[in-house]
Amino acid sequence: MIDVHQHLWPEAFVERLRARREPPYLDGWTLHTATEAPYDVDPAAHEIGKRVALERDAGTTLAAVSLSSPLGVEELGDAELLAAWHDGAAELPAPFRAWASVDLLEPDVAGLESLLHKGFLGLQLPAHVLGTPSAWEAQGELLSAVERMGKPILVHPGAASSTAAPGWWAPVVDYSTQLQAAWWAWHAFGGRRTYPGLRLCFVAAAGLAPVHHERLTARGGRLGTIDPNLYVDTSSYGPQGIDAVARVLGIDQVVHGTDRPYADTTDLRQGDAATAVIRHDNPHRLLFGAGSEGASPNPTPTARHSAGTSLSGSEGNDEPTSTPPLPLTEALRRAPARYGVGLEDAPN
Repeated sequence: MIDVHQHLWPEAFVERLRARREPPYLDGWTLHTATEAPYDVDPAAHEIGKRVALERDAGTTLAAVSLSSPLGVEELGDAELLAAWHDGAAELPAPFRAWASVDLLEPDVAGLESLLHKGFLGLQLPAHVLGTPSAWEAQGELLSAVERMGKPILVHPGAASSTAAPGWWAPVVDYSTQLQAAWWAWHAFGGRRTYPGLRLCFVAAAGLAPVHHERLTARGGRLGTIDPNLYVDTSSYGPQGIDAVARVLGIDQVVHGTDRPYADTTDLRQGDAATAVIRHDNPHRLLFGAGSEGASPNPTPTARHSAGTSLSGSEGNDEPTSTPPLPLTEALRRAPARYGVGLEDAPN
């Protein structure tokens, strides 16, 4: 089993957070950020030995950990805090490997390439800096570097807006809104035309953005070709949410991600074949590419049925379809259906 989305703070990163006097900082194990209420971190959640044992018991062969972007670290200009993350993450034992992060105030592309050469899986970007088409364009140098090296991008919620709302508000409302905006902005930007080989994954099912494809159609969008390099992970969602997303994107684009220690593995009740695809085949393809060594030469048959994910302007020739989506179990039974329809820009 491969988990593409976890968090685990190395000791050096914890100590650097404790040394800070401005948000984000740790007071003991109480986390203070600039926009959310203080949060009591569970020390056991970041105890490496316990986490290794937990993954061993779960049968995890690779757990991809990332910087907690809601802390706002990428926009602090704190080189020591970023270095503490990367130095500590690079030393984590198996099954852990890490996503790299960058200082978005002064992106160091050469430094990112060095991290990727050293074994970091790809680059995590905070969703709140990707919420418009021009925002994606502004990150072009980073996106080009990651694509050139054949690595993926993980889009994760970033710093929340300040609010007096309850504690659940930021993860339920703010984070989801960020992800939805980043998802649609990628399409409106025409990201696939610009970066044809770049693999991307939006955590938390992109805030369920794909489920809104019917609203896109109602507001002037149209269906086009599917995007096999665009993924969503399952974190924080259960059978209802993931079933809805899979009916839109196809099961091939859904990958296992837990957001541990803040959430855990959920039984998606999709059956053995779909579960195997979501927990191994798809995340392996996201992280290492379709032709990577060790990938199954005969992946479990899957189906793409209904709308997909490519908002690519004039690109793509698939005609719209009004065929209603199959039940997921029936679509899997009829596999392999390797092509489907996706989303394209409304005509000018």
